[in-house]
Amino acid sequence: MSIVELDGPPELGPLYRRAAIRALPRIGLVPGSDRRPPIEVLPDVELVLRGVVVDRGRLAEYDRVCGFRLSDRLPVTFPHVLATPLAMRLMTSPEFPYPVVGLVHVANRITVTRPLDAGDRFDLSVRAVDLRPHERGRQFDVVAVATVDGVEVWRDVSTYLRRGRASGPSGSAPRDVPPPASATWKVPARVGVDYARVSGDRNPIHTSRLGARLFGFPRPIAHGMWSKARCLAALEGRLPDAYTVEVAFKRPILLPGTVAFAATPGETFALHDPKSGAPHLTGTIS
Repeated sequence: MSIVELDGPPELGPLYRRAAIRALPRIGLVPGSDRRPPIEVLPDVELVLRGVVVDRGRLAEYDRVCGFRLSDRLPVTFPHVLATPLAMRLMTSPEFPYPVVGLVHVANRITVTRPLDAGDRFDLSVRAVDLRPHERGRQFDVVAVATVDGVEVWRDVSTYLRRGRASGPSGSAPRDVPPPASATWKVPARVGVDYARVSGDRNPIHTSRLGARLFGFPRPIAHGMWSKARCLAALEGRLPDAYTVEVAFKRPILLPGTVAFAATPGETFALHDPKSGAPHLTGTIS
């Protein structure tokens, strides 16, 4: 594996423009311009950014958008937004086999071994691993790691699905039974734009009605990582200093919308449609 050390966080604007250009053949606007490598192989490279410093103003705004109390302690989901520019740089490189626009974020797992504070300086690394078959196409993981003085303190594994011809075993999944709700949340339309502003994830399916429609959604959808963060904000003060939290993103939350939240002490949590019971997110804490 080759290691590429970056001088600073990549600018997301040019990366999203590059991603949009690669996506055009998928939506039929520029036939034949997709320059994907003919062989589906993930690039064997790790991007590293050293000496990351947290912007306290951005942290405070993130806390507000996601529902956390204002604090210098980083929510476990916050380093994910700091790693997003590195992940985008990796996934928009010419060597990456798939256009990033159109990938489906299906799961995320975060392990924290001790809390990170806004005063900490840490190193971030990102790589893509484990391209594997899936019943709806292919999937892979983007792994981000934060270290302090060479010691790993935070690890984030995001699983993405590239839809396509089935390449793995299929079978009917068991029907999800929604747990009893402990709260009902109104999710305003502005959540997509607000989270895009603080996270840097400006995928148009979250911020634009037209962009959402181009990819089959009747209106913008909430970011999956916002929904995970909002659930953890509801559990704030009840979580240990070291734990793993894993979620599966089931169905998108259309904006504006209403969701039901449910949690069992220290074990599981979920978001579902309060009328139909259809799941939006299921999560476990260990």
